[in-house]
Amino acid sequence: MSASVLELVRPDLRGFAGYSSARSAKVQGEVWLNANESPWANPADPTANCRRYPAPQPQPLREALAALYGCAPEQLLIGRGSDEAIDLLVRALCRPGRDAVVVTPPVFGMYAVSARLQDAPLREVPLRDGADGLQADIDAIIETAQASGARLVFLCSPSNPAGSGIVRADIERTARALAGQALVVVDEAYIEFSDQSSAVDLLSRHENLAVLRTLSKAHALAAARIGCVIAAPALIAVLRALQAPYPVPQPCADLALAALAPEALARTAERVQQVRGERDRLQAALAGVAGVRRVYPSQGNFVLVRFEDAEAAWQALLAAGVVVRDQRATPQLGDALRISIGTPEQNARVLAALGARREQAA
Repeated sequence: MSASVLELVRPDLRGFAGYSSARSAKVQGEVWLNANESPWANPADPTANCRRYPAPQPQPLREALAALYGCAPEQLLIGRGSDEAIDLLVRALCRPGRDAVVVTPPVFGMYAVSARLQDAPLREVPLRDGADGLQADIDAIIETAQASGARLVFLCSPSNPAGSGIVRADIERTARALAGQALVVVDEAYIEFSDQSSAVDLLSRHENLAVLRTLSKAHALAAARIGCVIAAPALIAVLRALQAPYPVPQPCADLALAALAPEALARTAERVQQVRGERDRLQAALAGVAGVRRVYPSQGNFVLVRFEDAEAAWQALLAAGVVVRDQRATPQLGDALRISIGTPEQNARVLAALGARREQAA
């Protein structure tokens, strides 16, 4: 890690080795008696795969994810969804009470939660609501980060719940402006549903850049909790030292690896295209529903909708057995609901519950 990136890590953690688990040791043998594991499998585990502790970073999965995302395996750390990566980054870079975190509300709440748990000052730069939707104010983000001495800047692209993306030129501009001061983290949880390309290839030019990816959305593995952070190899090593000993359960790793096989990836790509088509159809239909104030453009697998009477819309959907995300407690979104894109039948049910005309729901 070059000196400028190392300076972003908390001084007390730069040489931190972390916990050395039984699976961390580079030893080989036939009889493994070094981890106090049961010598017999559990009766409920016919494969006997679960009696042993798993590899901290299963190499086959790490290589498969690196191939999928276009990076080197040593640039990637697997964790429990993107949530764990967010927490690790805040803990690694932010000294309690000193180093700030910049976020762009309304946005994914885990950035603020992790900052609060670390006692890192939170600096908010609200999205601007304009004709092209809720958009990140890059100039204000840079100014706020510089003025507050922020150590971390989270750019959610596509943004949840806004659905808006951040162009690569603005990501690069932010990284350049904050070089040597802050790590710019691009959360790409929904990028598979977007037209924009990943920022992973920008890491070679900007060492103060990191990217978050997940298998929870497009790859339909939310329960497996497989996500990763992609960054400079030495920063990945620091984050690994902070991580719990066995972050990737073996059954989840096996499932994720199977999901990254060529046939599975091809099927996933088909489903992503279907979601994109359904998103366009749902947006167009919702725009014509009485009581809908605005349907925001979206690059994710959801749409954000403002209502004249959001409570009535919420209750109508619940009465039809449809549960959506109530955004009304979120600042700036007191009249909004976020609707995930479902199957064609589920989307038709949403439209019917909201009183869409029959020809719109077809």
